[in-house]
Amino acid sequence: MNRHTHSSGFREKLIEHLFIGELLKCSWEDGTCAVEVSKPEVDRKGYDLIVESGKVIRHVQMKTTHKKRKAASQKVHIALADKPSGCVAWIYFDEENIELGPFLFFGGSAGEPLPSLEGMKVGKHTKGDREGTKAERPEIRVVNKGNFGKYSTVREIYERLLNGGHIQTEL
Repeated sequence: MNRHTHSSGFREKLIEHLFIGELLKCSWEDGTCAVEVSKPEVDRKGYDLIVESGKVIRHVQMKTTHKKRKAASQKVHIALADKPSGCVAWIYFDEENIELGPFLFFGGSAGEPLPSLEGMKVGKHTKGDREGTKAERPEIRVVNKGNFGKYSTVREIYERLLNGGHIQTEL
């Protein structure tokens, strides 16, 4: 059985911990040691992590994709727009060694809200009912890959998250 299918929950936690570790490492390298990370007890408002440094507080929804996959969009919870500095970090990873990168980012600068989700397609459930109909999920919007900024390194995504950097590179 495919490890990525059978152990997807394990892989999700692994990538989350690696990403958090990389953010902490960047803070260490900066000499600030100021990054704090919290997790909600319940995943109901669209974010997986709260990342804080100084006066910047980011509510981060994490998304992951194998580097070989051709995902064209991600589903984003509309409640993320209610959080100050809400954002989505889309992390690509290598299937074999789980190396992280490149990274995609959807959000405003530090201190700014999530860009408007108005006019974006309403998400649907992945599984259909008995008749095969996939019900709409009114609290979910589909954000196309083209709406995400592209970052090659964890340092670049760290700067974008916490310092409002606008570094963009081609994938």
